[in-house]
Amino acid sequence: MHTAAKLYCTQILDELALDAFAFFGLKNIRYCCNFTGTDGVYLFARSNSWFLSDARYQQQAQQQVQADTLICYQHKFDALTALALAQDFKRIGFVAAELNVAEFCALRRRGAENLEWVAVEEKINALRGIKTSSEIEALQQAADLNAKAFATIESLIKPGVSEQTLALELEIALRRLGGEERAFDFIVASGPRGALPHGVASTRQLASNELVTFDFGTRVQGYHSDETITLGVGYVPVDLRRIYDLVLEAHDLALRWVKPGLSLAELDAVAREHITRAGYGENFGHGLGHGVGLEIHEYPSVSSRGKDQLQAGMVITIEPGIYLPGRGGVRIEDTILVTADGYRCLTQIPKQYRAL
Repeated sequence: MHTAAKLYCTQILDELALDAFAFFGLKNIRYCCNFTGTDGVYLFARSNSWFLSDARYQQQAQQQVQADTLICYQHKFDALTALALAQDFKRIGFVAAELNVAEFCALRRRGAENLEWVAVEEKINALRGIKTSSEIEALQQAADLNAKAFATIESLIKPGVSEQTLALELEIALRRLGGEERAFDFIVASGPRGALPHGVASTRQLASNELVTFDFGTRVQGYHSDETITLGVGYVPVDLRRIYDLVLEAHDLALRWVKPGLSLAELDAVAREHITRAGYGENFGHGLGHGVGLEIHEYPSVSSRGKDQLQAGMVITIEPGIYLPGRGGVRIEDTILVTADGYRCLTQIPKQYRAL
């Protein structure tokens, strides 16, 4: 675990009077100790750390894991409880979302008289919020692949080609360029389907004189890219062209406001109020953006519910949209790094209106 993360976790231990913190979620485990397998536990205390896994991962753990002690278990919760009791721990924190109810009940039954498991959610959310230089480099590499891959499939974007074909060709292009796998099920939403914010690619074929939205990304060293482009196919009706301009204006306006110290809710409001003043507020139903890193959606949430402020080192999306049922929709998304004096755009595909 790098120094800033250690300090952050130690602060949580102190604030909540915890003896240790147990990470069960694979993304947090990878972040804390570099393990990329599919099962294990990372236990962090003020003066020591442990990584526990079964026999399948012993060699991998020896090669990857950064922890003071490696432990091989037959039964995860038995081994974790035995370790905690041997260390005389009384209160152990954990991320509530990383265990289901059955797992938590099974864990609590072990050593129940001597151990208190303290569910922590909000305070731990920001653990991965400020990206290190190596994380930013991986995020930039993933974003670069987006631009290269999209350039290779642009000639296919024409009437008669199905959304699924375009999604598949885009995924293949990203893999050929070195992407580990797709970041999520690609959205390719054309014509009336553009009104679906999460319109995963269907068998519908593109037609002339409509909009088509692509929302896609890949992964490099575990870190994700996320970008959305909306294009015209032939001549696009005036009302759809108008909402494109409005969304782009909201997107650009929000970017100009990005700076450390600005509240997440205020940044969302900048774009939302611009769209609302034009009469389309009810057609922008999602938040302005979200954090991107080891997960495609992670802290912070850039929305009206966002409680925190922008900080230098955060990586977030800016993705306003307008969706008109039965007509179509527009979303424009970039992934940016918040810097000391503003932002740096990681995604590279131009967002000015284009028709193919």
